[in-house]
Amino acid sequence: MTAYGIAVMRFDFTGLGGSGGDFGNTHFSSNVDDLALAAAYLRANFEAPSLLIGHFLGSAAVLAARHCIPEARAVATIAAPFSPDHVLHLLGNNRGEIERLGQAEVSLAGRTFRIQRQFLDDIAAQPQANRIAHLQAALLVLHSPADELVGVDNARRIFDTARHLKSFITLDGANHLLANPADAEYVATVLAAWAGRYALSPTDRHDLPTGRARPGSGKRQVSG
Repeated sequence: MTAYGIAVMRFDFTGLGGSGGDFGNTHFSSNVDDLALAAAYLRANFEAPSLLIGHFLGSAAVLAARHCIPEARAVATIAAPFSPDHVLHLLGNNRGEIERLGQAEVSLAGRTFRIQRQFLDDIAAQPQANRIAHLQAALLVLHSPADELVGVDNARRIFDTARHLKSFITLDGANHLLANPADAEYVATVLAAWAGRYALSPTDRHDLPTGRARPGSGKRQVSG
C-alpha cells in the first residue's frame, strides 16, 4: 500500500498479536468497537480512513464496522465468512464445553484461543446479511476455492448479497492463511491497485497501465 502512495494503519484486535488485553473477554462486537476506535484515532490525528480491509473474522468485522465509519468508501475482505456465526461450525465438540463450562480453549487456523460463552451469544445475534446488503461502499471479495477453513460459498453469498459496486477475485490454490508468499504478494498487489481508486484522489493517481500511484503521493489512511 505504501509503495502505491497509500498510508496504512494496521492493528491487532484486543488480546491478539501486539495488542494488550485478554481475547477471552472479547467478542465480535468488541472487535467492531476496536475498528471504530482505530478510525476515530485516525480521524482526530490524521484523517478518517477511506478503506477498510480485514481477513477471516476481521473481514466480518470490517463489513460490520462500515456503518459506524461513514468516511470509508470501500471495503475489502479476504477469506471472509458470510456471517460471524460461521465460527460456530468450527468449534466442534468445544461448543458444548463452552456452553456447559462457560469457556474452552479452541484451535482455529493453527492458533489457540480461549472462547467464552459471551462470544457465542454475541456472534449469533449479528445482523450481518443486512449490513452487507446496505454496505454503501465499494466491495472487493478475495477468496480461495481451496480455503480449508472458510468455504468459498461464503464469498458467493457475500458477493450476491452486496448491492453496490462489487468485485470478486479468486485466489486459485491459496490456503486460508495465504501461507505461500506468492499468494500473499498477489493479494497485496491486487489490493493496492484496487484501493488506489478509493484511497487516492484523482490528482494523486498515475496513468500507468498498472494503475500504480506515485510513491508518497497518497494522503488517505487505511484501517483494518
